Amino acid sequence: MTSLTGCHPFLWLSVYDLPALAPFFIIPCKKPYNMKKIIGIIGFSCLVGIGTLGAQVKEDVGKAATKVGNKTEEVASKTKSAVVDNKYKDKVGPNGQTIYIDHDSKYYYVNKKGRKVYVAKSQLRNKKK
Repeated sequence: MTSLTGCHPFLWLSVYDLPALAPFFIIPCKKPYNMKKIIGIIGFSCLVGIGTLGAQVKEDVGKAATKVGNKTEEVASKTKSAVVDNKYKDKVGPNGQTIYIDHDSKYYYVNKKGRKVYVAKSQLRNKKK
């Protein structure tokens, strides 16, 4: 009987058993260059997985930074409008926004991104008391 030390434990099975045990025969014995290829493939797969995870984290951080930037700009614009321009006390915007009157007597409100949105006087609604 020959020694089977150093070989794959299932090499003594018949040829008909091979399809059922195919995953065990990925690494044949006494061929170290195949092992290097497999380690390389596993390493590459891990790096691709980590890279994808990093891209997801980067996207989440980017979205959060955009939200914070928009909120900061909104608050800054509203503060500036409250200080520089007059607030229209009796009317509100189409969706209940605070209306400001600029130096040219134009009506506007500040949207969620901190931009001025000019509206016609006909679009203004009475403020609920």
